[in-house]
Amino acid sequence: MKKLLIIFVLIISTNSFAAIKLKNIAKVEGIRANQLIGYGLVVGLNGTGDKSRTEFTNQSLVNMLSRMGVTVNQDDVKVENVAAVMVTATLPPFAKAGSEMDVTISSIGDAESLEGGTLLLTPLKAPNGEVYAVAQGPITVGGMNVSAGGTNTTKNHPTVGRIPNGAIIEKEIPYQLKQTYITLNFNNMSISNIVEAKNRINTIFNEKIAEISSPGSLQIAIPGEFRNRYYEFLDEVLKVEIIPEDFAKVVVDERTGTIVMGSDVRVSAVAISHGNLTIKVNSTVNVNQPGPFSRGQTVITGETDVNIEEEEGKMMMLPEPVRISDLVKALNSIGVSPRDLIAILQSIKAAGALHGKLEVI
Repeated sequence: MKKLLIIFVLIISTNSFAAIKLKNIAKVEGIRANQLIGYGLVVGLNGTGDKSRTEFTNQSLVNMLSRMGVTVNQDDVKVENVAAVMVTATLPPFAKAGSEMDVTISSIGDAESLEGGTLLLTPLKAPNGEVYAVAQGPITVGGMNVSAGGTNTTKNHPTVGRIPNGAIIEKEIPYQLKQTYITLNFNNMSISNIVEAKNRINTIFNEKIAEISSPGSLQIAIPGEFRNRYYEFLDEVLKVEIIPEDFAKVVVDERTGTIVMGSDVRVSAVAISHGNLTIKVNSTVNVNQPGPFSRGQTVITGETDVNIEEEEGKMMMLPEPVRISDLVKALNSIGVSPRDLIAILQSIKAAGALHGKLEVI
């Protein structure tokens, strides 16, 4: 029987709920990271690289050797110590030329492992096609692939590795920030959070400098005393703390059995009945053999037993109003298994007793 493992995450708010800084729930417009990507070769593998049928690896190796003055025939190249890879990195905002950053290397051929390999010089480009960094160096792989005598053992993902500080930034990305105001874009649209952030900023600076520009954005004018201290003002704004709004939502992931419940979910007065019906079917085959040297025939008969077991139904009455924490305790008290809770929540929502959004992903 396949068992379903369900993980509960219950978020319960109290009067002493910790305040959150704005920098944790909002982003400054104009300040962002950028994705870089490149195609390269990993060499030095111990026979675990791409096989000869991976033609683009051989072609890349021949082209590289040609640029170095070595002429070879692609049909004669059968190297298993080389693997074609994609190199990815995230260029942080305000990164300066000469700084270093981590890169991730992923095999795109049929290499068995990148363990012990070295990435050759690889340009990293942005979507506009410009090169902003170059990567090179020995690869660190958090896995292994061992085979002997026809037996193969693989741990983690040996075809993906990293190079800490493996890329050098060659070009900076210019940022054009407004010198008269700052725009904060909140990660989740919540009018309550934006209104509270606006009021807190205006109170702290004792001036009406913040206003709501859209349902997910807050525009903050820079006071005259901070006109020449833009980043100091930005730091003061991002350190402002608010108490975020609780979301009345229940998220159910039926694939993994994960249920996340917001503490602000309420349940009206409802009666819940729980009981399981189990049907067991057992089949038995009887074979009767004829006596030796007789002309009898083998007779096969079957017997089938059907047993029906029904658990005694249990009913629980929940008074109104009920928090989601009370609902979980009540369901546990009547013996509801985690696997059945998904169906029960959907039924409560269908009955109109669950006051919150039920989202199944």
